[in-house]
Amino acid sequence: MSAIDVDPDVPSSGMNHRLTGGTLLASVVAVMVAQIGLSIPAVLNGMIQRDLDTTSAQLTWVSAAFLVPITLLELSCGVLGDLFGRKRLLAIGSSLVTVGMLLAYLTPTGGSHAVQMTFLFGGQVIGGIGAAALFPTSVAMLAAGTHTVKERSKSISIWAAALTAGGFISPVMAGVLAELPHDGGENASWRYGFLGLAVLGAISTVITLAFARNSSSPKGRSLDIPGQVTVAIGLFALVFGVIQGSEGDWSSPLVVGSFVAAVVFLAAFVVIERRTAQPLVQLDLFANRVFVVTAIVTVLSMFAYLGTAYATSIRLSAIQGYSPLMTSVGFVCLNIMGVVLFPVSSRLLQHYNPGWILAVGAALIGVGDVALALIPATNLSIAAIAFPLLVIGAGFKLAVTSITSVSVNSVPTSKAGMASGMTSMIRDFGLTLGPSVIGAIALTRAASEISQNVAASPQLTSALDAFNASPQNAPAPAQAELQGAVNAVNSGPIGANGVPSTVTMPDGSIHPLNPIKDVAFHALSNGYAIGYLVCGIAAILAAVIAAALLGGRPHHNVFADEEHAMDH
Repeated sequence: MSAIDVDPDVPSSGMNHRLTGGTLLASVVAVMVAQIGLSIPAVLNGMIQRDLDTTSAQLTWVSAAFLVPITLLELSCGVLGDLFGRKRLLAIGSSLVTVGMLLAYLTPTGGSHAVQMTFLFGGQVIGGIGAAALFPTSVAMLAAGTHTVKERSKSISIWAAALTAGGFISPVMAGVLAELPHDGGENASWRYGFLGLAVLGAISTVITLAFARNSSSPKGRSLDIPGQVTVAIGLFALVFGVIQGSEGDWSSPLVVGSFVAAVVFLAAFVVIERRTAQPLVQLDLFANRVFVVTAIVTVLSMFAYLGTAYATSIRLSAIQGYSPLMTSVGFVCLNIMGVVLFPVSSRLLQHYNPGWILAVGAALIGVGDVALALIPATNLSIAAIAFPLLVIGAGFKLAVTSITSVSVNSVPTSKAGMASGMTSMIRDFGLTLGPSVIGAIALTRAASEISQNVAASPQLTSALDAFNASPQNAPAPAQAELQGAVNAVNSGPIGANGVPSTVTMPDGSIHPLNPIKDVAFHALSNGYAIGYLVCGIAAILAAVIAAALLGGRPHHNVFADEEHAMDH
């Protein structure tokens, strides 16, 4: 019987079975689907903004609506897999991704803006819930079937390569599909990217049900509803405050209240976990020095990585106006090094301290970000940013592989579900913060610069006032279109950059339209340069911490301890 010809429904737990080819296949396809879902808005943001006239905050929520459920629910999904079986949860997760992406694909091409955003956000939320099951469950299935550092490092390296491949496939797939014609207009084709992911989600479900072997680890595990509720509210309130604050009013009661709620509920979560007999997170995980330091480095480096990806997405698609297919070139550069380094990463983990590998990966992300900060968006060449993106992609591959290896190897196999869920949550919390914080910093900076430039120029102030009043003075057939342009310009820096400075009339004559187009373009360039710099600082800090605290002594090997105990 070959590795893939096993009975996929035989339950097993912990050390009682070996990893099969079918389980490995199901795990890597599932994490690839989850990563494609996480990455897919990157090349579509500009087209979505033009099609749906989103505000700057709404455009950030397109990505965050998928990311936030992952961060909020991964801990519970790790527990659910341990309790009820990981195969079942993996199939449910991929099915939810399919349903969510179909809903996003069905976003109406006209009618109420609120209805359009409900379809898109709703689809992203459902897909994010599915991905919350896929990320921790896929790696827990690998951990449950591998029982030495060498075996686990190899399987996790394959898993990380699949994750990186998902980031590579996503922009190319979305870019190609967005070139297809759509009845809703030239900017409506972004929907096909989500349809493509729905198909991949369905394929993942079939593979899991047909080939994966079940595993579980129910001992000492239970659903901690109070813990899940408090951590979910706390993390959501934090992300909500950051994103809504990017609209410019950080002192508003809604934003301040969100941050206060985040502090209160996260503190309540810690108290609950300390007093619960079977907590969502066993806080003694954080007594493990390797796990704690890895968690800090993970948040910083993943924040830097996806903050970079988001800034690059906005730079190429929303600021410079490239098509999704052209934007995908930048993301190929960002992700291709993960594929190139796949044969190397497993051997590195087997022969070198993962702490040093993690430090080098974070340092590469930081160096690449600093380089990007020095290349303004006024340089319209994608080639100008290609090398820094390649460097960041190499850093991400090294970092994500070593992060998973260090953290999961720091706990016994029986705690693999909890450790993998916690590791995935920490990683994706950093990823969720990336677009949210970098978007907030860049958009706040850009909005301030636009306001200052307008206030300093009476001529620009007068032109903007005239533009805002133009729908009232226009012929009736043109009023609605002009009002849409006015609303877009006043929605925030990205909207102000998206409306052209001139318009060509039916008789061929050119008339001025958006007086602050050029101001918005340069303000966004400066704002996102600061965003890149913040990402670079975070990644370099992560590298310093990893080198100082993880690289200075041999990596703790739990499996060696277990094997030694069994020998005696």
